[in-house]
Amino acid sequence: MANPHHIVIIGGGAGGLELATRLGDGLGRRQQARITLVDKNRTHIWKPKLHEIAAGSMDMGDHEVDYMAQAHWHHFTFRLGELRDIDRTHKTVALSPYLDEAGQEVTPVQRIAYDTLVVCIGSLSNDFGTPGVREHAMRLETAEDARRFHARMVNACIRAHHQAAALRSGQLHVAIIGAGATGIELAAELHRTTREVVAYGLDRVNPDKDIRVKVIEAAPRVLPALPERLSQATQHFLGKLGVEVHTNARVETVMADGVRLADGRTLEAEIVVWAAGVKAPDFLSGIAGLETNRLNQLVVLPTLQTTRDSDIFALGDCAACPWADSQLDRQANVPPRAQAAHQQASHMVGQIQRRLRGQSLQDYRYRDFGSLVSLGKFSTVGNMMGGLIGDSLMIEGVFAKMMYLSLYKMHELALHGWTKVVLDSLARLIMRRTEPHVKLH
Repeated sequence: MANPHHIVIIGGGAGGLELATRLGDGLGRRQQARITLVDKNRTHIWKPKLHEIAAGSMDMGDHEVDYMAQAHWHHFTFRLGELRDIDRTHKTVALSPYLDEAGQEVTPVQRIAYDTLVVCIGSLSNDFGTPGVREHAMRLETAEDARRFHARMVNACIRAHHQAAALRSGQLHVAIIGAGATGIELAAELHRTTREVVAYGLDRVNPDKDIRVKVIEAAPRVLPALPERLSQATQHFLGKLGVEVHTNARVETVMADGVRLADGRTLEAEIVVWAAGVKAPDFLSGIAGLETNRLNQLVVLPTLQTTRDSDIFALGDCAACPWADSQLDRQANVPPRAQAAHQQASHMVGQIQRRLRGQSLQDYRYRDFGSLVSLGKFSTVGNMMGGLIGDSLMIEGVFAKMMYLSLYKMHELALHGWTKVVLDSLARLIMRRTEPHVKLH
């Protein structure tokens, strides 16, 4: 009996893990294909939740998905490792060795043969070569980044409480570079969680006077990629929270104690976060002779196949996929959003099934359902339906918050199904009543 078709998925983010789970539940369960998911991490966290982990409003342990367990339950194979190279001639991928914290090898160099390869390794922040970013700025690219930021923030509050001298200039100030969704959501979440941390016995810190959050944006307004109405509503809300917003402010240098702007101003800060711009990982640039753009994204056809190899697909943030329905630019690409990765993963399930049946593939069409930006525990702003109705409907408040929460529930449903999602949600509600509402370590 011939070996079943082998589908290798590189990257276990929102799109990759949903794709592996759905293919495993279908083709894998019936042994019509083998599915292998590769990721350099052991667990999955939905990336739009990273700002909550960083601020301390979400316990990462309650929301992590263990890749090995997910693979066992959903009939696919998980391999730990990071993509190093693609051999298109022999149709194999090479994975770098995985080392533990002590530098000991856990997995060796691995070579995995594929019949269909799907690359969905997400994106990283783009520092545009700004001096000092690598040395002095924190990023929110991974769960470990978010956890490191939270620990540093809590330590800064405890340090300020115990020091004998008065706070120095810029101490307990956080500068967030980039007023896109990540930067805005982090700023709003920090306003609440830093006050809750201080409330647990750090009474020598005055949150209204000592803690300051500064958002820095090079564009004329916050959320520059979204409709102006959303931008205005968001900036008004941030002002009420006391968050400093600096627009038309291009960062020239990131320093150990703050940020220097191109106009000569210096904004002091104990913690600097870089949240401006995204790009695919550098190693993707020209990998295996595949076509990539200036953001290192793999250029794909509307079928999600790479332009130079019909057996290799790409989806999510690392793919430059044409957006034919764009109202602003006929040459625009699908934006790097979680909803796009979710849609593309669903489309890829059908593409794989058509490939196995020898049928022609269908073009993917991005459907813009709008954007939602969380502004803390009780507030959210957004626009619904986006380009589907020619104009967008702006929403805010409790309804928008419910819609924002529903996006994560849809992701959980794609991974776990109704029973587990309902039980896990009830368990979190119960535990919420017996634990601090902010993570303190």
